[in-house]
Amino acid sequence: MAAPVQYNAVGRRKTSTARVYLRPGSGQITVNKRSFDTYFPLEWRRKSVTAAFDVSDTSGQFDVLVNASGGGLTGQAEAIRLGIARALVEYDEELRKPLRDAGYLTRDDRMVERKKYGQPKARKKFQFSKR
Repeated sequence: MAAPVQYNAVGRRKTSTARVYLRPGSGQITVNKRSFDTYFPLEWRRKSVTAAFDVSDTSGQFDVLVNASGGGLTGQAEAIRLGIARALVEYDEELRKPLRDAGYLTRDDRMVERKKYGQPKARKKFQFSKR
C-alpha cells in the first residue's frame, strides 16, 4: 500500500513553531486538532494564514494539518503562513517566485528584546534625577 502524498514544512515566527502538512483534498484546515475557525476567531488572522494559497491560486486544493506550539496566536498564524508557503514550494517549484515576491518565504526574524538589569524593561529607564 502506497503512502498518501503529503508535503510538509516548518514555519517559525517569534517563539512560535508550526509543523505544516499539506495533503491533496478539499481545503479543510485543522490546527492542533481543532477547526481553523475556532482556533483563529479573528478574520485578519485567518486571512494571514490562507494568504499563501491566495497568491498561488491553490485555494481549496489541499487539506492542511498543523501542529503549532509556542508564542501567541499572531506568531502562530504567521508561522503557519510560512510553513504553508514552504510546503507549496515543495509541491511545485514554479510557485516560488510569486510567493517570494509576496514576502511569504522570508522568515521574519524579529524577536522580543530581552530585559536588561537596572532597567524596568528592555529599553525603558528609571527616571534620572540630577539632584
